[in-house]
Amino acid sequence: MLIRISLLCYLLIISCQNKTTQDIKRPNILFVFADDQRADALGLGENPYIKTPTIDALAQNGIRFDNCYVMGGHHGAICAPSRAMLMSGKNLFNVYDRLDGVLTLPKYLSQFGYRTFGTGKWHNGAASFEATFQEGKNIFLGGMSDHFNVPCQDIQADGTLGKITYKQFSTDLFAEAANEFLKKTHTQPFFCYVAFTAPHDPRSPAIQYQILAEEKSIPLPQNFMPLHPFIFDDFNVRDETLAPWPRSPELIQSSLAEYYLLIEHIDNRVADLIETLKNKGVYDNTIIIYAADNGLALGSHGLLGKQNLYEHSTKVPLIISGPGIPKNEVKEALVYLYDLFPTLTDLLHIPLPEDIDGKSILPIIKGENTTVRETLYTAYRNTVRAVRDKDWKLIRYPQIDFTQLYNLNNDPNEIENLANFPEHQTQLDKMMQILVLEHQKNKDTMNLYPTQIQEKDYDYRLLKQTPDRHQPHYILEKYFYPYQKVKANP
Repeated sequence: MLIRISLLCYLLIISCQNKTTQDIKRPNILFVFADDQRADALGLGENPYIKTPTIDALAQNGIRFDNCYVMGGHHGAICAPSRAMLMSGKNLFNVYDRLDGVLTLPKYLSQFGYRTFGTGKWHNGAASFEATFQEGKNIFLGGMSDHFNVPCQDIQADGTLGKITYKQFSTDLFAEAANEFLKKTHTQPFFCYVAFTAPHDPRSPAIQYQILAEEKSIPLPQNFMPLHPFIFDDFNVRDETLAPWPRSPELIQSSLAEYYLLIEHIDNRVADLIETLKNKGVYDNTIIIYAADNGLALGSHGLLGKQNLYEHSTKVPLIISGPGIPKNEVKEALVYLYDLFPTLTDLLHIPLPEDIDGKSILPIIKGENTTVRETLYTAYRNTVRAVRDKDWKLIRYPQIDFTQLYNLNNDPNEIENLANFPEHQTQLDKMMQILVLEHQKNKDTMNLYPTQIQEKDYDYRLLKQTPDRHQPHYILEKYFYPYQKVKANP
């Protein structure tokens, strides 16, 4: 008899839980993810050289996080670990870039009635995409490609990816796939993930935007340098070979113009997605997230890529708008991209799965707290580690025994290294202690105290610029071949 009563109670509880789940009208989610977009590459009234009215409007209609970071990467393709962290809610040292067999955010949401769709870049393997999304169209499994000739696959009826086909310009390709999904009549809440491959190089905007490139007059970054002052890793990594050394002001300004136009194209297509949400009558019940996988140097500190731990390469845009989100607010809290997993489950009143490293930033969104952590730890390969708090940042290069200390309040562009100033020695020691604690907490295996110190001086003339197979011919003619001819005929 007791067993029967217990079973009846259990069934009643389950029934109530199911009814509660069915009665909750959970919001849809549109997640727009850019590739290689640094945090300051948005209009928002702060950068007059780029026009992003749609994304600016999202920020005015929601919350912008000014200190959102990717934790880093263990190889040069930072986008792969960044996306793995985003999708898993785990930090770099617990996921690296592997998602096979890992519970992802869309997969988890599907267990609570969400219809999941993905389009665009997925740099974490075919099997993990098939396990993550119920639907998918125009999926690109690589790290980069020619924007005009993207190899794409679709999810078939059996849930597997079909044959590769080559299609139109990347930004339009992925926007059209997402629009097609959004135009459907959905009986379930949806999670629509749109991962653009822009503004990742090739910095070759669509034809209608190329004609605008010459009209853009972009100033050099305040921290522009022709060369990085010391070598700390492989400067022949692919990203760094996209323009010759020393970096000329003209080539950097041209690259920035093309980079901004690629982002403006994204902004234009995001407007189309929002218009579709409004036409379908679901805009008011859709959370919209705009973010990017990592930043990019583009001439800052004499670098081009994201294979470093300066702010321009680790800080990314993060904007959240939609039902329950306050409007026109800017938050300074230190957050990681992988905090979005627990934040969304919190917003949706869904229990958080085990072994999630991210922290929900919902208390910040609600105004209940101003922080979720006091410090941030970032890493690149086994060569660089960095830590920052509210005001200060330390970058440590153990293999060359070199340290940089910046007061980000006074010097957000990281121009004046204060590490050797006696009056900042106490702050330096404090930040080093934080770095060591974060190193231990994250079970980081990098040796902070190598016995053999490498040379940090280098001769840029020994670096080799190798043409990249993904660059269109006119980009090669502009950024590669002239330099090769100069070297051949000094």
